[in-house]
Amino acid sequence: MDTTLAVLAGLTPSVGVGLLFWFAMRKILRADRHEREALERMDREGMTAAAENTGNSPSR
Repeated sequence: MDTTLAVLAGLTPSVGVGLLFWFAMRKILRADRHEREALERMDREGMTAAAENTGNSPSR
């Protein structure tokens, strides 16, 4: 019983740090994905606005 508790006590910090690293990386990757989606949406809206402005400009 004492050996089992000693092993668990020894593994707990490593498992805790591993979980913290996993949550941090998950948060970073999700934030990056959402930022890329927002930038793509902004680019699409900008291209649409540019196309509308070009179409509405008087021709020579």
